[in-house]
Amino acid sequence: MKIIYLIIGMISLTLGVIGIFLPILPTTPFLLLTSFCFAKGSERFHRWFTGTSIYKNHLDDFVQNRAMSLRTKFSILIPASLMLLFPLILVDHTAMRLFIGFLYLCKYYYFIFKIKTI
Repeated sequence: MKIIYLIIGMISLTLGVIGIFLPILPTTPFLLLTSFCFAKGSERFHRWFTGTSIYKNHLDDFVQNRAMSLRTKFSILIPASLMLLFPLILVDHTAMRLFIGFLYLCKYYYFIFKIKTI
């Protein structure tokens, strides 16, 4: 099972690093997944990852203070909202549209009220 966590961690780390350079791909969720997978898969990889500048620049504030900068919040919310917009427009099923609208509400509620802004 640990090898699966390491593989998923490496894939999410790669996607997170790509997301640093491509604004359409959110960085923070992939790096959070990387941290989780490395913590479950290998103490050595987790120590290495938490010592990198990528971790310190993108996750350290969130992990330490449960807070994000406004820029980080926007860099997560905007691409995720745009990705949810496509199925909202393209799907004709009313229940699916309501579910996507519910996802929007939950996502914005969590980011606005549950995560502090620094």
